[in-house]
Amino acid sequence: MRSHRCLCGFLLICVTLCSSAVFAASYRRPNIVLILTDDLDIAIGGLSPLNKTKKLIGDAGISFTNAFVASPLCCPSRASILTGKYPHNHHVINNTLEGNCSSKAWQKSEEATTFPSLLKANAGYQTFFAGKYLNQYGHAEAGGVEHVPPGWNYWVGLEKNSKYYNYTLSVNGKAQKHGADYNKDYLTDVLANMSLDFLQHKSNYQPFFMMVSTPAPHSPWTAAPQYQNSFNNTKAPRDPNFNIHGKDKHWLIRQAKTPMTNSSVQFLDDAFRKRWRTLLSVDDLVEKIVKRLEVRGELDNTYIFFTSDNGYHTGQFSLPLDKRQLYEFDIKVPLMVRGPNIKPNQTSQMLVANVDLGPTMLDIAGLDVNKTQMDGMSFLPIMEGKMNSSWRTDILVEYEGEGSNVSDPACPLLGPGVSECFPDCVCEDSYNNTYACVRTVAPSANLQYCEFDDNEVFVEVYNVTADPFQLTNIAKSIDQEILEKMNHRLMMLQSCAGQSCRTPGVYDPRYKFDPRQMFTSHSWRLSRLRQKMK
Repeated sequence: MRSHRCLCGFLLICVTLCSSAVFAASYRRPNIVLILTDDLDIAIGGLSPLNKTKKLIGDAGISFTNAFVASPLCCPSRASILTGKYPHNHHVINNTLEGNCSSKAWQKSEEATTFPSLLKANAGYQTFFAGKYLNQYGHAEAGGVEHVPPGWNYWVGLEKNSKYYNYTLSVNGKAQKHGADYNKDYLTDVLANMSLDFLQHKSNYQPFFMMVSTPAPHSPWTAAPQYQNSFNNTKAPRDPNFNIHGKDKHWLIRQAKTPMTNSSVQFLDDAFRKRWRTLLSVDDLVEKIVKRLEVRGELDNTYIFFTSDNGYHTGQFSLPLDKRQLYEFDIKVPLMVRGPNIKPNQTSQMLVANVDLGPTMLDIAGLDVNKTQMDGMSFLPIMEGKMNSSWRTDILVEYEGEGSNVSDPACPLLGPGVSECFPDCVCEDSYNNTYACVRTVAPSANLQYCEFDDNEVFVEVYNVTADPFQLTNIAKSIDQEILEKMNHRLMMLQSCAGQSCRTPGVYDPRYKFDPRQMFTSHSWRLSRLRQKMK
């Protein structure tokens, strides 16, 4: 494979240029591997096909049952992973260039301070990236595939969005085109092979950070030939929120047709099977990387993270399939980690978010997160069993809805402002599907509080302990004082940056609520909220 020759030459140059002083100073630091999947849920069985991954990472380390994303959409979420910041601070709002996805503005403002850049510049790590970066990476208006983001010694970036065949890779800024031959071009396998090449030819005198970002299980859901007949009898799970009307929810959820059409159900079941099939190649990738590290004697000094950029839904509240919504199935993701000082077979219910990944990896490398502008926290102490009771109890989830300025000709009754519409005129997004949520996990509360940026400041509140499938919006029945506190906490988080994002939540004993501190610029929200709840 051409990439192999490129890699060897490139790494030889890197090794030659690096000084022995850097080697000696950083030799004992642990290695870090981040395997990032695309659209992998946990709420509707996404981990089921990944038996090797669960054994080699989950059983060998810690699994987090309350891991969330800052935004349930690819590009904003990936930007949060890389920067350790909430969307309101990194300003990537959707998957378009106009939404700041891999734009020139993103490159100027954020790319130089991503956590891989800091690992390379400040901790002497050699860095490797392979796979999907940001959805608009490689766009001509964003520098094309010649643009290699700072912070990477070796770069294999997929041009634009997820594909499995017929794609272009940027190999250190040079275009490498791939066709449709499984043996040479199936992207998940190509990423696995390039990762193994890196492990084989990298310097042995520096710690390394490797990020492998697979297309699976994102559409177009193209499975490897050997897996195309797997799961033939599998259907999307018929959980209590499957194919039911989303009563008491935002209008976008209520517009979904219940029951779904037979064609929609068949489509989502078929998609569900295809998604699982693509994951079998991810499972093989994980196994190959773990085994290569073991053979090289590096596994015991390597942290391996496995997670996803967002969740997914297939039929929940009669929405056929997508992400973008505020519910657990879209915002909750798998997170498993193995590594030094992490005891095997652990499960943690502590609340973590993808803004915490960068801070945790910087902490592993011995860097001080407080010297960065990151909003997240290091969960390394949780993994090592050293955590005290001061861990934060809430995180922020933000999403900015998208819609078209003109009506869909196939669905004229819906009017303008909607997008992602299915043939039966069920739409998955709209301009005013713009919301922010406080997701709280504390000993006394498992709660979600959300406000929409629409004409009525629509509110949704769920007691996730009593109602894990989020069937009942309790916004109108919850105690008024709790409502005001959650409203206050949401406004605090929506304007937070860095340290202020880690302050105590409503259900933390250290929380102080003073109604006089409510922001005057947001007073209209509170007054509308009070009117709505009367």
